[in-house]
Amino acid sequence: MTGGIGSGKSAVARRLVERGAMLIDADQLAREVVAPGTEGLAEVVAAFSDRVLNTDGALDRAALGELVFADEPARRKLEAIIHGRVRARTAELTGAAPPDAVVVNDVPLLVEVGLAATYHLVVVVQTEAETRLARLARDRGMSRADAQRRLAAQADDARRAAVADVLLTNDGTLDDLHAAVDALWRQRLVPFETNVRHRRAVRVNQVRLAEPDPTWPQQYARLADRIRHAIAPADLRIDHIGSTAVAGLAAKDVIDIQLSVPSLADADGALAERLADAGFPALPGQWWDSPRPAGSGRWEKRLHGSADPARPVHLHVRVTGSPGWRYALLMRDHLRADPDQRSAYLVLKRELAASAPDSGAYATAKDPWFDEEHLRAEEWAARTGWRP
Repeated sequence: MTGGIGSGKSAVARRLVERGAMLIDADQLAREVVAPGTEGLAEVVAAFSDRVLNTDGALDRAALGELVFADEPARRKLEAIIHGRVRARTAELTGAAPPDAVVVNDVPLLVEVGLAATYHLVVVVQTEAETRLARLARDRGMSRADAQRRLAAQADDARRAAVADVLLTNDGTLDDLHAAVDALWRQRLVPFETNVRHRRAVRVNQVRLAEPDPTWPQQYARLADRIRHAIAPADLRIDHIGSTAVAGLAAKDVIDIQLSVPSLADADGALAERLADAGFPALPGQWWDSPRPAGSGRWEKRLHGSADPARPVHLHVRVTGSPGWRYALLMRDHLRADPDQRSAYLVLKRELAASAPDSGAYATAKDPWFDEEHLRAEEWAARTGWRP
């Protein structure tokens, strides 16, 4: 969870703890790692002199703030001292949490230090700037000028919104905020934790076409960042595929992602476990793509889903250069490039969604069109010099 200073993160955190969450407060840890007698405090004094100590030998946070908030290099120096220690302590506390805990990390600088991909879900508390300035004056006694400097030193609303899986708007009453937090807890966080722990993926069995969503590419980007973090240090290609990767195309609200692996043996074992830990468990059973042209043999793959009940995902794990891998990229790029075929496919999708709402029947009913479209796509690839 993150949000700008004065946004109301503390109120959200308190409500989540009331519901049963385990809270890890990065601000509190930042104080602990520079408490009197710690190596962290000694390093801060070495960097900024004893001007940042009060008469008791403790850190004078106000004096330190005056030094760093208007001085970018100084702030970076301070962050280098504190952030690594906070991350280490966070990992220690998370590791000690009960197996079924919903751990909420309150991280004010999550965006600034690039940590969004390290969490299963990012909740951003967003509040109008004027409301935040008024709160800082009322609750913390800040002057307007000081409060404005604090706001300017943090990421702006657009940068925070870009990493948000959940955007909690806190411009209303406390009751409004509590209702939103309670719904988030009940509908998303608790089932998400259960699904991660039990390695259970969300399945979408009914076909309901959603109108084109301009945020699908941004949602994909967040998911891809999590996958990339989960499989590190492996550096594998990740692509947005399927209908949600084609602008203007209605689609099931499921993000299709392709992860490229050297072999299917590489897709199993440790890689599959790391994906499951990150919230992308493998779907049980054996999985193949329908070959093009039909009858040319099955295209084997691995298929993972998402443990997040509010964001269904199909993560197709395919061998780099294999027919199924190439086909997924070819069809995406051809539909992006050919508005006529994109329109024809949309008409087909709407007809089939109305007549074959079951996912399996819907996919099978599209096969004849894709057999013909594959030939057109191959002709387009040869004509344009397309490569995957």
